[in-house]
Amino acid sequence: MAAAASATFTIGTTQTGRSLPQSSPFGLKFNSQVNFNTFSGLKAMPSLRCDSESSFSGKETCAALRATFAPKAQKENRNLTRNLQPQASYKVAVLGAAGGIGQPLALLIKMSPLVSDLHLYDIANVKGVAADISHCNTPSKVLDFTGASELANCLKGVDVVVIPAGVPRKPGMTRDDLFNINAGIVRDLVTAVADNCPNAFIHIISNPVNSTVPIAAEILKQKGVYDPKKLFGVSTLDVVRANTFVAQKKNLRLIDVDVPVVGGHAGITILPLLSKTKPSVSFTDEEIEELTVRIQNAGTEVVEAKAGAGSATLSMAYAAARFVESSLRALDGDADVYECSFVQSDLTDLPFFASRVKIGRKGVEALIPTDLQGLSEYEQKALEALKPELKASIEKGVAFAQKQTVTA
Repeated sequence: MAAAASATFTIGTTQTGRSLPQSSPFGLKFNSQVNFNTFSGLKAMPSLRCDSESSFSGKETCAALRATFAPKAQKENRNLTRNLQPQASYKVAVLGAAGGIGQPLALLIKMSPLVSDLHLYDIANVKGVAADISHCNTPSKVLDFTGASELANCLKGVDVVVIPAGVPRKPGMTRDDLFNINAGIVRDLVTAVADNCPNAFIHIISNPVNSTVPIAAEILKQKGVYDPKKLFGVSTLDVVRANTFVAQKKNLRLIDVDVPVVGGHAGITILPLLSKTKPSVSFTDEEIEELTVRIQNAGTEVVEAKAGAGSATLSMAYAAARFVESSLRALDGDADVYECSFVQSDLTDLPFFASRVKIGRKGVEALIPTDLQGLSEYEQKALEALKPELKASIEKGVAFAQKQTVTA
């Protein structure tokens, strides 16, 4: 592994030429007491090296870092080892950590310099996952928790709860087919979150997100602890895919590409706003249709490619880890954290909607309405077309949660 300071150690992205600030890279804090020589097996370097061609650190970020350190380089080279350090101070719980998404997600979170404690929970087989990941020489302490009797201890004092638990999609399955199983799983896990760490950020990955996020909201309301600013449906994978596919199609540097994706997180409810792509690029009508359909059906593309052996677990883990890191940076005081997420929203006539949001220490600080302004004719029609399906999915989740209350 190269001995670079931070250029190759990143999950988030920094793009240039935006009208809005975006999520910064998987960056390092500059005022910690952690010894870099013992972190992640990387050697400290006497100077910063940024390679924007081979990492997610953009040229503007690199220039800013160089400008910050160059004037003091000779004087402070000897202190760089102890000053360029992350501070591990946040507890993260992954519920469903032994699954196809949970395992790689747990590994990626273990790499974060901001995590002090990583709690891994599942109904079985999580001890081996925790033992394996615990050998990685990064700061966080890994603990495993198995079964409902240990769930409360897993959640106590946690800052961020990530829920990938549930059954994966199989060939021929829609996200709606997953509903009956995964809805109950999310209900039970969110109930435990409400009882043990009601102030935590809650990241819902379990599909169908268009329904499971409303389920979580209703459960939290029933418990009297609902804070809409802290409940997130993780739709980051749609953005990751949109950026990747557009960069490939238009032969752009991926590091520069940013495509906002709004709506929901299934099928036609996923709406990439190609007209808002940064850097500005033109698309033919055929390219718009092709890219939109591919982004919407990318999950099915992976399910079919795996031929019954699983769904999009690795890319989902990557996208979820990016969102976790963004949340941790927001909790840590970074004032420049923006991500797309499926949240309670008033940007449309729907109660939940995925859009770009600004995240701060208390959760969602602002919804960003500008992406929905000045849409192309194609996007405006697609936005109206997705609303009935998204509305039905939201109502299905709410009805499920309310039915559970009546039954109880």
